[in-house]
Amino acid sequence: MIRVLLADDHWLVRAGFRSILDDEDDIEVVGEASDGQSAVAACRELRPDVVLMDIRMPGIDGLEAARTITADGRLSAVKVVILTTFDLDDYVYGALRAGASGFLVKDTEPEELLHAVRVVARGDALISPSVTRRLIAEFAGRVERPGPDPRLDALTDREREVMRLVAAGLTNDEIAARLVVSPSTAKTHVSRILTKLGTRDRAQVVVLAYESGLISPGWMEG
Repeated sequence: MIRVLLADDHWLVRAGFRSILDDEDDIEVVGEASDGQSAVAACRELRPDVVLMDIRMPGIDGLEAARTITADGRLSAVKVVILTTFDLDDYVYGALRAGASGFLVKDTEPEELLHAVRVVARGDALISPSVTRRLIAEFAGRVERPGPDPRLDALTDREREVMRLVAAGLTNDEIAARLVVSPSTAKTHVSRILTKLGTRDRAQVVVLAYESGLISPGWMEG
C-alpha cells in the first residue's frame, strides 16, 4: 500500500486529489496539511511514502518544507513531489535541488497523477509527464554550474552513459532499449550509480549531471 500525504492550502485541491487516490486499491491518503510547517510535522508523525506538496503555501512554503523533509535522516524513505503550475515553472529546478523526487502540474489528468505516485513510490524513475524533460533542460541550463564533481570519478564509462540517460529523463525500460540490455541490467546500473554518488534518488542524479557538466540541455537531440 502506498501511503500519501496531501499538502496544499486549498481544501478543494486536496479533496480532488483524495477522491482520485482513495479510489485505488494500492494507494491510501493517510493525512492532509494546509501549510509547510504542518506538512513537515505530518511527515514526522505519519511517515508517508509520498508527499504531494504545493509549492505556494502560507508560512513555510513547499520548497522549504521539501528541503526540511529531505534533510531529515529519519524521513529518508519519504518522496516529495512538488505540485506546480505553468506560471510557477521557475520553481521547478529549485524544487529538485531541494531534494524533491519530481514535480507534477496541478491540472494533470487522473491517470497521470496515479502513475506519478506509483512511479515515485517505487523510486524507479523521475516523474516524466510531457513537460518534465523540457522544464528540467530549460532551467538546468540557467543555473551556475559548480563544475566537475569528484564523485563522478567512481563511475565506470557505462555508468556515466547510463547517468546521462537518467538525466535526459529516460526510464529504466527506455535506458534498456537504448543500450540494448535487459531492464534488470539497466536498473542495476542505476542502483549502483545512486550508491556510488550517495544521491537520494534519480532526481538528484539529474541535478548532479547538469551541474557537473556531464550533460547539457538538448543533449539527447545532439
